[in-house]
Amino acid sequence: MENDNDERNKLGGFYSHYALFVLAIVSIFNFVDRNILAILSQDIQADLGISDAYMGFLYGTVFALFYAVFGIPLARFADVWVRRSIIAGGLFFWSLMTALSGFARSFAMLATFRVGVGIGEASATPAAYSMLADYYPPRLRATVIAIYSGGAYIGGGIGLFLGGFILDTWQTLYPEVTDAPFNMKGWQVAFLVVGIPGILMAGWVRSLREPRRGISEGLPVEEYPRPFSLLKTELASIFPIINLLALKRDGGSIYINLIAALVILMVAITLVFLTGNVPQWVALGIGAYLTFCWAQSLKARDPVTFNMIFCSRAMQYTIFAFPTLAFVGYGIGFWTPALMLRLHDTNPAEVGMYLGLGGAVGGLLGVTLGGRLADWAKTRHPAGRLVVGYISILGTVPLVLWMIYTKDLRTAFILWFFSHLFSASWPSVAPATVTDLVLPRMRAAATAYYVLIVTMIGLALGPYCMGQLSDFYAIGGKTSAEALQAAIASSLLIFLVTIILLALAWRHVPEAEETRLERARALGEKI
Repeated sequence: MENDNDERNKLGGFYSHYALFVLAIVSIFNFVDRNILAILSQDIQADLGISDAYMGFLYGTVFALFYAVFGIPLARFADVWVRRSIIAGGLFFWSLMTALSGFARSFAMLATFRVGVGIGEASATPAAYSMLADYYPPRLRATVIAIYSGGAYIGGGIGLFLGGFILDTWQTLYPEVTDAPFNMKGWQVAFLVVGIPGILMAGWVRSLREPRRGISEGLPVEEYPRPFSLLKTELASIFPIINLLALKRDGGSIYINLIAALVILMVAITLVFLTGNVPQWVALGIGAYLTFCWAQSLKARDPVTFNMIFCSRAMQYTIFAFPTLAFVGYGIGFWTPALMLRLHDTNPAEVGMYLGLGGAVGGLLGVTLGGRLADWAKTRHPAGRLVVGYISILGTVPLVLWMIYTKDLRTAFILWFFSHLFSASWPSVAPATVTDLVLPRMRAAATAYYVLIVTMIGLALGPYCMGQLSDFYAIGGKTSAEALQAAIASSLLIFLVTIILLALAWRHVPEAEETRLERARALGEKI
C-alpha cells in the first residue's frame, strides 16, 4: 500500500511530462503519415485517374476500415501487455508502409499500403490514452489527452506544408518525370520523406517506462498471465469464418451472428444501388460486421466489460455524438486544400504552407484550450466536459461557411486558422469521459471502441460523403470548385444530430460515472 501511495504521489511529475512529450511526437507522426494525402490528392488523382468520391474512399475508408477494426484487438492487447512496446511496434510498421507508398504505381498498390498504415496506426491511440491515464491524476485527464491530441493538428499541418513543398521542389528539379531518379513523381517522394523518420523513432518510444496500470485511481491491476493468448483470441473474434468457430466455443449464438450479417449485407447492397460505389459500402459493411462479431464475442467472454461499454446509455450517447463532429472535421481537413487549389489562383506549396501552419497552430491552441475548458467545466458539473461540443459547433459553422465562400485567398487562410480554434476543441472530451465511465482494466478497450466509431463515421464517411456530394453537384452543372463548396456546406447539417446526442449524453453521464463501481460489482467484478 505504501508503494502504491508513493507511485500515486509521482503522478504528473517530470517523467510524466517527458512521456507525454514523446507520445505527442508519436501522435504527430501518426497524422503526418495520415494527412499528407490531402495535399498530394490532386497529383495522385491526375496520375491514377481517380474521381473525388474514390479519392475520399482511398483517404478515408480504405484506411479507416483496417484502422478501426484492428484497433479493437490491439487495444484489448494494450489492456494486458506492455503498452510502450505496442506503440513502438505500430510506429515502425505504419512508417514502413508510408515509405513503401512511395513505390506505388497503381491505385491498388497505394490502397494496399494504406491498409498497412491503418493497421499500424491502430496500435497507438488506445495504448497511449491508457498510458497517459496512469501517468497523470484523473483531474487532468482531458487536458493531458488534449495535449496528446494536439499532435494531430501539428502532424496534419506538417503533412500539408511538407507535402506541398516537396511537390513544388521536385517539379522544379525534374520537370520531366523521365529525368527523375527511378522515374518517381513528387507525391511518391513525399511518402518516402515522411515515412523514414518514424521507422527510426520507434526505438525511442520503446525506451519509455511502463506505468503501473490503474495506479492513478488507486485500483492497481495485476499482471495478466497470458497476454498473447488474449491477443490470439481477440484476433480470432474479428476474422470471418474463424470468428464463428471462436464464437461457438465461447457460447455465443451463430444464429444471431448470421442474422446480423444478412441485415448488414442488405443495407450495403441498398447503398451500393443508390450511389453506384461498390468498394465504399462493401468495406463499411465488412467493418460493421466485424465490429458486431467482436462485440458478440466480448459479451460471451467478458460480460462485465461488454455491459460497461455497450449497455450504458451515457457511454453510447457520448461515443456517437463526437464522431459526427469528426465527420465534418475529417471531411473539411481533406477537401479544403483541394478547394483552395480549384477556387483560387495558387499552388500546392502556398496552400500547404498557409493551411499547414494555420491548422497546426490553430488546432494546437484549440485542442489545448478545449481540454483545459473541459476539465474546468467538469468541476462545475459532472457532465460539464460535454459543453465543449456545443462550443465547437457554434464556432465552426459560421467560420467554415465564410472560409469556403470567400473570394479572397488570404481571408480564407485566416478563417482556416480561426475555425480550428473551435473545430479542434473537442477531441479530448470523449476519451476522457469514456475513461471515467469504465474500470482501469477496460480503458483501452473502451477507447478503442470509441476510436472505431469516430473512425468509421468521421474518417470513413466524412471525406467520402463530401466527395460523393461533390460528384453529384458537378453532374448537376456546377464547376468542380462550386460542387465542392456545396458539398462541404451541406455536410454541416449533421451537427443537428450532434446536438441531440450531446443533450442525451448530458442527462445520463453524471449517474453513470457515480455508479461505475456499483454497477461493475453487480455484474460480478471483484473490486
